Amino acid sequence: MLKKYLITSREFYTDTPAIFRNILHQQFAQHLPDFALYRDKSNPAYKVQAAHFIEVCAQFEDIKSFIHRDVDLANELHATGVHLTSQQFDKIIFAKKKNLQVIISTHTHQEVQKAQDLGADAVTYSPVFHSPGKGEPKGVDDLKELIDKSSIDIFALGGIVTSEHIQQIEETKAYGFASIRYFY
Repeated sequence: MLKKYLITSREFYTDTPAIFRNILHQQFAQHLPDFALYRDKSNPAYKVQAAHFIEVCAQFEDIKSFIHRDVDLANELHATGVHLTSQQFDKIIFAKKKNLQVIISTHTHQEVQKAQDLGADAVTYSPVFHSPGKGEPKGVDDLKELIDKSSIDIFALGGIVTSEHIQQIEETKAYGFASIRYFY
């Protein structure tokens, strides 16, 4: 069964706590994701909003909660794990020592191999489909080739907005898919 990874975005979820909590709860109830990531690169109250995110995740027994980039905050808030950027490979071992699950963003086969070698639990690989401002899409054939030669769990990411996209991802035998726009 393809795992679902919901990624928040200020564009859809706002930075107003009450509205954020309400929208997030509605989206969780509607889509029942397996994983959820609090990601907001510009919120000055990031730590406060991350705490709200963790509280909403806790209302859903099966959702694994992830904090973007900040290993210490993920640990402090008792998140399931941390989602590292492709510039943070050096943080994988540190996060694992704190008993956090680690997902890291990757964009090449070499980065996926590096994440696997360093002990990450999973990667996002992107962009699979066209996604605004994210460069040339990799495509499902490239994703399938990567999955066939890797043992790490791979979430397809990038431009996944329709059920047809999800069906194509499912056919690759990916671990799951991650998206912002699909879940909103």
